[in-house]
Amino acid sequence: MLKSILVKSLLSAAILGALAAPMAVQAQKAGMNTPAASSLNKTDSAIAMDMARTNMAEVETGKLAVSKTKNAGVKAFAQRMIDEHSQALNDVTQLAQDKGINLPTEPDAKHKAMAARLSKLSGDAFDREYMKRAGVEYHTKVLAALKKQEAKARDPDVKALAAKMLPMVEQHLDSAKGMSNTTKK
Repeated sequence: MLKSILVKSLLSAAILGALAAPMAVQAQKAGMNTPAASSLNKTDSAIAMDMARTNMAEVETGKLAVSKTKNAGVKAFAQRMIDEHSQALNDVTQLAQDKGINLPTEPDAKHKAMAARLSKLSGDAFDREYMKRAGVEYHTKVLAALKKQEAKARDPDVKALAAKMLPMVEQHLDSAKGMSNTTKK
């Protein structure tokens, strides 16, 4: 009788083990398909999206300036905006992929409107307006926003990315101020 109880217990344990194994594998597979615990909260997601839009806008207006200006200094500044903001956009994109969030694929309406206004200008008028709007005014706003974003960010990677971008934007603002003085009439 003891032998019969032992056999039944072992048989029950084997059946339960056989049933539990596929469920554990399925649960593990389901866990692999969901974003890691590194997904961002609302604030950090919004910061990443804003960083993406900002960098896209800088790249677009930089390309516009490279194609329109005849001023070597403005062209060099615009090319720097393209190069450095493209790299910053790559950094934001990598962060978004790591954190499982979707970024916008184009600048917002405000940035598009600025590019549209600039595209209607040419010559010295374009250079002055580009350096004033996309250079000084825009980088002043971006610098202030980045400082706030760095303070608000809770995710260490978002905070680190904002901190990494701050010196770049400060340098751009300083360069834009210097260039803006040379393009004034």
